[in-house]
Amino acid sequence: MAKADRNDIEDAAQALEDMAAETPTEADLDGLDELEALRAERDELRDRFMRALADAENSRKRSERDRREAEQYGGSKLSRDMLPVFDNLKRALETVTDDQREANKALIDGIELTMRELISVFGKHGIEPVVPEIGDRFDPQLHQAMFEAPVPNTKAGDIIQVMVHGFILHDRLLRPAQVGVSSTPKS
Repeated sequence: MAKADRNDIEDAAQALEDMAAETPTEADLDGLDELEALRAERDELRDRFMRALADAENSRKRSERDRREAEQYGGSKLSRDMLPVFDNLKRALETVTDDQREANKALIDGIELTMRELISVFGKHGIEPVVPEIGDRFDPQLHQAMFEAPVPNTKAGDIIQVMVHGFILHDRLLRPAQVGVSSTPKS
């Protein structure tokens, strides 16, 4: 036999031995299955861990948002309950005549002082008045139409009367301003 043939045979035999060594035995297959099972379990646990982290972060953000809202809007019920006090003080001041003002100056000054203090407290707590003017456009986000009437020299949707001021707490409407609105004027 030639030397080249002998080397080829030895190389082929070595290749067969290497292939036999690489071919997994049944014990090796059990080990591979166990390894794959451990990898799958690891991946599942990693996925559950990441979901738990995301849930915890979402809960933290939600509780922070709820805390901010409670801080800003927690007093909205009390604020709404205080609005009739404002309305009554405003009506009292609007009905005072000049004669009554002169005769009861101290009383009227006390009512005006109380009204200014109430407005100041409202401002400290983020309560701002919504005071539409006659001729302004009706805004359903801020106003409540109490009636509609055709008024000459107005456009449909113009405010023609303001009955009650509205109020906003931060960016939420506490009470809409109650207004009368012009309908399309009759020709």
